[in-house]
Amino acid sequence: MTGRRPWVGDLVRDRDADRLAVVTDVRGGALWVLRPECGGGQWTSDRPGRLAVVTPREEMRHRL
Repeated sequence: MTGRRPWVGDLVRDRDADRLAVVTDVRGGALWVLRPECGGGQWTSDRPGRLAVVTPREEMRHRL
């Protein structure tokens, strides 16, 4: 896991939800919109410190 701030396209571990997720949007720099790595649905987090980048967006492009 990297120490960088999560951004759109990053695969993150949401420590509050205990799930892996892809960041799909950051609204106003204060609300992160997340979707599961696989499957449907979404949720939000207003605690970026609880989102740990697992795979940066630059590497995620190669996984698609």
